[in-house]
Formats: sequence, C-alpha cells, structure tokens
Amino acid sequence: MAQQNQPESTPETIQPQDPNAISIELSEEIAEGEYANLAMIAHSNSEFVIDFIRLMPGLPKAKVKSRIILTPEHAKRLVAALNENIERFEQANGAIKEQPNDGPLYPMGFGGKMGEA
Repeated sequence: MAQQNQPESTPETIQPQDPNAISIELSEEIAEGEYANLAMIAHSNSEFVIDFIRLMPGLPKAKVKSRIILTPEHAKRLVAALNENIERFEQANGAIKEQPNDGPLYPMGFGGKMGEA
C-alpha cells in the first residue's frame, strides 16, 4: 500500500499562538448547567456575591444552586456583557417581555410573600 505524502504541519500549527490566549476547561458536569429562576445579589466594599436559586411552586424552601463571587470591576464587566448579549438576542428574536414592576418579581408567575430570615 502506497503512503500518501502528508504535510508535516498545517496552517494552524505554523501560525504563532496568541500569547494572551487562555485555555478554558469545561467539565461534563459543569457543561450540563444548573437551572435557576431567581438570583439574589449582595455586596460589600470588595466583592459582589450572586446566588443563583431554583424556586419551585408549592415548596417552602428554595435551593441555592450556585454562588458566584466577583470583584466590583468584574461585576461591572458582567453587566456590560449581559447587556450586549441581550441586545443581540433581541435583535435576532424580538424584545424580551418584562412583567410590570409592582413589587418583588417572582419567576414563572410564582406568587406569595418572600420568606424572611
């Protein structure tokens, strides 16, 4: 069987890698994601804490599914990135409908008073 001549390198391997590039690893478990329909945000002078929560109808307890802690600078960058992506989404899919702000907003039409600790 005759061997075909293969180039030793492809154009991708010839080009120098970006020295500022980072490699991001995404495990299978994290890639599946967690559903959350409520976020609670707190902050101090040095950090923002965002709790992503899954609130289910009829259950008295809601579970925090993930907590993310950010510096104030990164929190501001997150807001800017979300705004940019919402604009792109709405350009492609139309405006996102919002419920009137008559007090606390409960996801998916959940109602009732918010529990107090």
